[in-house]
Amino acid sequence: MVDVAEKEIMDNLTFKSDTVLSDVHLHCPNRRHLMVRLNAAGQPVFLSHFKLLWNTYNWVSEKNAKEATTEKEQQYKSRGELCDKDRNNPENEREVNIKGLEALLDDDGDLEVVRRRQDASDLEEKDLLRDRVCPVILIREEDGAFEDEEQEHTCSDVIKIEHTMATPLKDVGKQVWRGAFLLADYILSKWDMFRRCTVLELGAGTGITSIIMGTVAQRVYCTDVGEDLLAMCERNVALNKHLIEQGRSEIKVKELDWMQADFCADPEGPYRWSEAEIADLHDHCTVMMAADVFYDDDLTDALFRTLYRITHNLKNSCAVYLSIEKRLNFTLRHMDVTCEAYNHFRNTLNDLENLQDGKIKYTVEPIKLDFCQFLIYERTEQLELWKVIAEQLT
Repeated sequence: MVDVAEKEIMDNLTFKSDTVLSDVHLHCPNRRHLMVRLNAAGQPVFLSHFKLLWNTYNWVSEKNAKEATTEKEQQYKSRGELCDKDRNNPENEREVNIKGLEALLDDDGDLEVVRRRQDASDLEEKDLLRDRVCPVILIREEDGAFEDEEQEHTCSDVIKIEHTMATPLKDVGKQVWRGAFLLADYILSKWDMFRRCTVLELGAGTGITSIIMGTVAQRVYCTDVGEDLLAMCERNVALNKHLIEQGRSEIKVKELDWMQADFCADPEGPYRWSEAEIADLHDHCTVMMAADVFYDDDLTDALFRTLYRITHNLKNSCAVYLSIEKRLNFTLRHMDVTCEAYNHFRNTLNDLENLQDGKIKYTVEPIKLDFCQFLIYERTEQLELWKVIAEQLT
């Protein structure tokens, strides 16, 4: 229930010069979103449903896990084969498009467009639109509409995420970004590589990628910094607890500040690490990941220092997956469109690969984005996914 004060904030929401806005939600104009509360900073918090595009994607109970493993593997295999078939046979798509076009032509060969009559739901949707230009996610729902939609969804194909939007730069972790969706797609496409692994995510934000990873991995350490953000992340893990438990996995939300040399600067904080958890990470972690966190040079340097420090303390070799979206900006310094944050990321990645210390060898390779898409977003050409192998030499 949205109270009067929260409604006034929604009606008077303004975008300031330092506001950063994710456009993931703009690609879902027909999806319902509901402002559920205000966070500690007074920002509106929304609850969104992100539906997995694969309708055969499902998890099973512990009792049937053994029998279902083969079935689930076959579903993923079939899905992968279907994607490969469609990807490698453009003529099939062309044939379908031609047949579809012919069906729309009249006797004279002209395109015949059949317009759908407006129904009551269309008129109701128009009534909800605002006079000013705002992202669709800010549409206020009628009482009970969100609950009705929630009952329609099955538990196995919907990820529920609380998030904010139009935040200051320091709070961008509270939004949902395409890089997180890209990495989640890769996890779902290559799920067998991550099965029963121990995983560390750096800069998890809302936690959506850790939640997806939690459906296949044995244990996920979902980390970021800031009690307010971590509380939101922990809430999202709880909202999707049914997926994680059916995957027989565990997600631990922990604080990890890249600017600090220790795992948690505050030993009394609610998201501090125990000695047993640090030992478990060092003994068993074989996968690390970070999604869309390379937008500030100082933070990028800090992340790579943290990555270097942690991989040197691991007992096993580790695969690190990094997703990034190149964001182009016009700068007066260059008098041209540049992508300085991306360039710094690439330079730092090259430095890591060329690093020789006799203990770990880092190998860097780009990952082709030809894997299946499970979530609704625009997979733009600015998105990239990189794999770093940290191989223990001693």
